[in-house]
Amino acid sequence: MNILCNQKTLAQAITNAQKAINNKTNIELLRGILLTAKNNSLIVTGYDNEISIETTLEAQVNSEGSIVINSRLMGDIVRKLPDTFISIETDEEYNVFINCMNSRFKIKGIPADEFPRQSEVSMDNMVRFNQSEMKNMIKQTVFATASEPINPTLAGELFEINSEYVNMVAVDGYRLAVRKSKVDEEVENPINAIIPGATLNHLNSLLLDDGDFFIGLDDKNIIFKLENTRIVARLIEGNFTKYENLLPKEHITKIEVETRKLQNAIERAALLFTSGKNNMIKISINDKLMAITSNNENGNAYEELEIDFEGESLEIAFNSRYFLEGIKNIDSEKISIEFGGSVNPCVIKPIDGVEYIYLLLPVRLSN
Repeated sequence: MNILCNQKTLAQAITNAQKAINNKTNIELLRGILLTAKNNSLIVTGYDNEISIETTLEAQVNSEGSIVINSRLMGDIVRKLPDTFISIETDEEYNVFINCMNSRFKIKGIPADEFPRQSEVSMDNMVRFNQSEMKNMIKQTVFATASEPINPTLAGELFEINSEYVNMVAVDGYRLAVRKSKVDEEVENPINAIIPGATLNHLNSLLLDDGDFFIGLDDKNIIFKLENTRIVARLIEGNFTKYENLLPKEHITKIEVETRKLQNAIERAALLFTSGKNNMIKISINDKLMAITSNNENGNAYEELEIDFEGESLEIAFNSRYFLEGIKNIDSEKISIEFGGSVNPCVIKPIDGVEYIYLLLPVRLSN
């Protein structure tokens, strides 16, 4: 292999690939990135047995070939080089020579023969979707995936696409987030899959604020195709929980409140909490007022908000972090909150804008 490419674009491609690398692995091959030079392009790939991220960049290819190079070492070298052209060359003993202006490196590579090859999906079978909209959908749901679930499916999100909508659902046993968006084109091959939350976080870091990207599926993988980057990730097998059955059919108390005022009030009440434990806030609803209180060994806090109110007075408690995660990404000026009583889940929805539901279980109050 003998190529010439731009330092900045190569550094970004390596950064993308490194998102897919698990540095804790003992497999030296998977701690590396795969460089493949062909057709006047350089393809940079990272893989960790669950997800592959590859970025294609323009390069002057004098000699085609492929090599695996330690990801951390290659990334550190390229990012420290000046913003100009880099020459990369390999020899028959898998040595890699990196030259840039007055800098010269020789590092040991690994044969690329055993590096895993990823699925190819025809663009004809892929669905086009807006990048900005997907960023918002991921942001409003992925936090509700479970980090250490008993049921493996809860570590991912239900991902549904048909000719009417894209639907994303996350649930972790304490809360449920559902985000739906319309689809503007005919979908010949509907998608119904469970995508790992980690994959969606990786995708979110690569999405832009404008433009479209493509989504495809094979038997075991989801494929996301951006302009010059492709993500192939293994799906979670199993049946996702029937989330529709978790949504309450009725309520006894309903309020409407300004989103940012509620967020700010809860954030202030939560200032007393110095650890992840014992972060309960109590909410009292009576007539036109909502009172938010917190109390622990550090002291106590009281916040009061005006609300639009219908139904019965109520006292209920929540994990403050879980409550905040549900509302801080809602762009609507006001939200509605429906309560089914002090021991039943509440449902939070924006008054206008996107179709979003956040369900949260309360913390039981002691008598």
